[in-house]
Amino acid sequence: MRSHFRKEISFIPHRRVFLSISSVLVVLAVVGLVLKGLVFGIEFQGGTTIDFHDTGSITIAAMRDALLQAGENDPVVQTSVSDAAQGFLVRSDTTNPEVANAHAAAAAKSLGLADDSYTVTTIGPDWGQDITRASAFAFCIAIVLIIVYVSIRYEFKMSITAVIALIHDLVITLGIYAWTQTPITPNVVAALLTIMGYSLYDTVVEFNRMDENAKHLHDGIHHTYYEICNFSINEVFVRTINTTITSVVPVAIMLVLGGQTLKDFALAMLIGEILGTWSSFGVASPLLAIWKTREKRWARIEQKYASHTQQLNHDELNSVARNR
Repeated sequence: MRSHFRKEISFIPHRRVFLSISSVLVVLAVVGLVLKGLVFGIEFQGGTTIDFHDTGSITIAAMRDALLQAGENDPVVQTSVSDAAQGFLVRSDTTNPEVANAHAAAAAKSLGLADDSYTVTTIGPDWGQDITRASAFAFCIAIVLIIVYVSIRYEFKMSITAVIALIHDLVITLGIYAWTQTPITPNVVAALLTIMGYSLYDTVVEFNRMDENAKHLHDGIHHTYYEICNFSINEVFVRTINTTITSVVPVAIMLVLGGQTLKDFALAMLIGEILGTWSSFGVASPLLAIWKTREKRWARIEQKYASHTQQLNHDELNSVARNR
């Protein structure tokens, strides 16, 4: 594979800028998580969801007042659209199914809605605790398997930097959910676990190219690891962008046109796919290059040739790529 560009894009020479941007985003995400915290859906903390449909011209204020008069304690009311008809999605902390149904029936009656104009779903707190434990367990197992696989297939340093980039993506995604106070639902958790695979894919594609390029160069050739890393990113960059575009477009359409359940999944996926592309060349690869350059072999080459090669020797690296 050859680079698509006549002149290499300077990813690694701008590594400090990329890492600084990511650091700022992570800090902002952590601040949001600390100050505002995450909002969990009823699936995690228990409660009731009432889905009203065909509500006509009823306003959010009118729906909320009807629920309060029916006995609901501080319900969260959101508008929804189903089959081109206006509706509402109501969340409350009521965990008793009979009480929840009574409240929904009373609210519907006071608003003049039919008995079949709503659906009540009640979830107990125990189920949410089980989901939380299962999600945390799945995340930990996934991290361990990623480290083991990448370490065996490539090397330990690549596995650690890949995991750092992955956690970077997840933390920023959760930070956005904290700042926007968007509820975390099981669909969001599924999307976060999917993001892990997507983020790892982009990173491993770049790491594979770096590994191959490094193996076909010898100590006597004056290419530092920074140069090899930058050229390798350029080799796969168009492929990465094409993959991102083809993934983001359907997710974006799902986010705009899908129902509430799909939107929960699509928002996390959209954020994660964009961050996964960014972190592959803006976080994982720069961190790996910095770490690898401290090895004796690459440090010696860096010290000997870096001052004489301020930019990549494009022709020599392309020659190596053609002859692989």
